[in-house]
Amino acid sequence: MKKVAIVGSVGLPAKYGGWETLVDHLTRRLSNSFELTVYCSAKKYPEQLTEYNGARLSYINLDANGVQSIFYDLLSMLKAIRYADCVVVLGVSGCVFLPVIKLISCKKFIVNIDGLEWKREKWSPFAKWFLKLSEIAAVRSADVIVADNQAIQDYITTEYHRKSELIPYGGDHAVRPARNDEILSDYGLNKKKYAFKVCRIEPENNLDLILRAFESYNALDLVIVGNWGNSQYGVLLREKYDHLSHVHMLDPIYDQKILNQLRSACYVYIHGHSAGGTNPSLVEAMSLGLPVVAFGCDFNQETTRGDALFFHSSADLVRILEFLDDDLRAANSRKMKKIADKFYTWDKVSSLYAKLF
Repeated sequence: MKKVAIVGSVGLPAKYGGWETLVDHLTRRLSNSFELTVYCSAKKYPEQLTEYNGARLSYINLDANGVQSIFYDLLSMLKAIRYADCVVVLGVSGCVFLPVIKLISCKKFIVNIDGLEWKREKWSPFAKWFLKLSEIAAVRSADVIVADNQAIQDYITTEYHRKSELIPYGGDHAVRPARNDEILSDYGLNKKKYAFKVCRIEPENNLDLILRAFESYNALDLVIVGNWGNSQYGVLLREKYDHLSHVHMLDPIYDQKILNQLRSACYVYIHGHSAGGTNPSLVEAMSLGLPVVAFGCDFNQETTRGDALFFHSSADLVRILEFLDDDLRAANSRKMKKIADKFYTWDKVSSLYAKLF
């Protein structure tokens, strides 16, 4: 079997984010057809399993995020080229070294560049410069470039004049559960009609815009699950809007059973992301058949095929919520589910990666 190494995620078992969910589903479906090795952060997995989902696990004693991610990816790639026929790199932070690695190795590299990371507001000017440099190195040196969104693919074509493969994320691991009033009552939501959002608390996810809308609109509760304490941005937002009794700013929920219960019982799903390509949280909401109101950037337009309800400002969002009724919600819900079932299943995603391998 062909030997494939997967670099750039935190590791397996998946318990951190979108990359890890992708790797989990690829290994579940493809380990019988390929000899897979997944590189993992020893900092996050002290138990250090040797195998998971039929894939071999190899550990690097660095963090997979932050500044250490550059060297985490570099060491993973250097180990991988000793044996792998193909190396899959998730994200570009370590790809600044890819041109040099390609000089010493004839192995094939597939790079999923993720979203346009260098555009995120949270980064310093130097970090943005470095991430853009890494993106340039990745796109110019990879044998195959993967874009997870049509808008990203268009960007690669326009910016670099290179062909890329379009492979999104799956969302069908999110399954709508039977309503559990006990879980909902634990969060004071069993008798409430509420909008829901789950995300990292970062400026490009437009939390300030969404919270401003609900400051003036209180006919619907708002529930946001996220890491409020991880940045000054999140701490200040929580302090500013904590007095609103109809706004519930919850800390991260890692129990998928609880998260699915809160998502599935919502009146409408609000997606404020403006960066990052195809966002896993959005395709999960679509797979659950939730009515979606999304920030109107290119990425979200492409992911929902233009069929979500879109806002660009707090006033837009308030107007949509005032106009929203059960018939519009039901029609939107059906459209989102139909699109998700056609484009965002893990079987489809895995088969597209298998063709590349």
